[in-house]
Amino acid sequence: MGYGVAGLASPPYPNGCLSSTNNQNANGSYLEDPNYTVKLPIVDDVPGFKWRLVIAYDGTRWQFQTSPPTIQCIVEKALIRGTKLERKDLHLVGASRTDTGVHAWGQVAHFVTPFNYDSLESIHAALNGLLPSDIRIREISPAVPEFHARFSAKSKVYHYKIYNDAVMDPFQRHYAHHSIYKLNTSVMREAAKHYIGKHDFSAFVNASRNDRVPDPMKTIFRFDVIEMGALLQLEVEGSGFLYRQVRNMVALLLQIGKEAIPPDIVPKILATRDRKELAKYALSAPPHGLCLVSIKYNEEHLRLPAGCPTTSFGRTHTVSKCKLPFY
Repeated sequence: MGYGVAGLASPPYPNGCLSSTNNQNANGSYLEDPNYTVKLPIVDDVPGFKWRLVIAYDGTRWQFQTSPPTIQCIVEKALIRGTKLERKDLHLVGASRTDTGVHAWGQVAHFVTPFNYDSLESIHAALNGLLPSDIRIREISPAVPEFHARFSAKSKVYHYKIYNDAVMDPFQRHYAHHSIYKLNTSVMREAAKHYIGKHDFSAFVNASRNDRVPDPMKTIFRFDVIEMGALLQLEVEGSGFLYRQVRNMVALLLQIGKEAIPPDIVPKILATRDRKELAKYALSAPPHGLCLVSIKYNEEHLRLPAGCPTTSFGRTHTVSKCKLPFY
């Protein structure tokens, strides 16, 4: 998701939509996080009421289309129909982008309307009714003017799932990478510790056709390797991530888990700041095992403004009385 916020330049994108899911820049991909650290002030002087969206989507379908529309475009079209506003009036802005085939449970965006809502449940239901079944709005809440889906973010949490067994669970095939090699999780944990802290991750970023220069200095707060039977869940939280950084970090851990290379290779590759050095040992892990789980924000920016409706988590229906005759 892109930059459509007052005070910031909006780069041109194809099909009249902002760059979005699965990295829809020149390579046609969708909403990972080429999370470039752009040192710009949070300037959002668009008048009106601001609303925060929490969005989930299954990246499976988008991976196999040659020219898919971006997920942001689809959400934007639903907003245009649901609010009866023009695209230029909505100022839809997303927190980050995910690569083609990557899933999200906690993607975040915000938009603006010139009017307030009495309740958010109706517009919430309307938007999900307009969206395809593999994209859902999980939450809609009012937001204070200071909130910005991208620049208010403190950290992002990604999970990468690996199914480590001889036979793949067919129910996991779209959401976990299958490794038939028995992985040594102890050495993977040892290696993952080397990622923690502030580092230059130039060796772990793929080249992206983008006119912005990425800041390679990123802080990783935690990198956990959790065993759940045959399923391994790699959980990483960081201040931001470069293009394919998470998938490249996971790919190296997979090679270490196979015991093909030692755990201390991680700081050595980091020190080179050279993507070609990583390529000697590992290619990017497949996208379908990766999911953007949550984005954490400055708590002050998440407070609910006065005079606005409460957060909508969706409308629940109940049957209070059977209207058919009982015999």
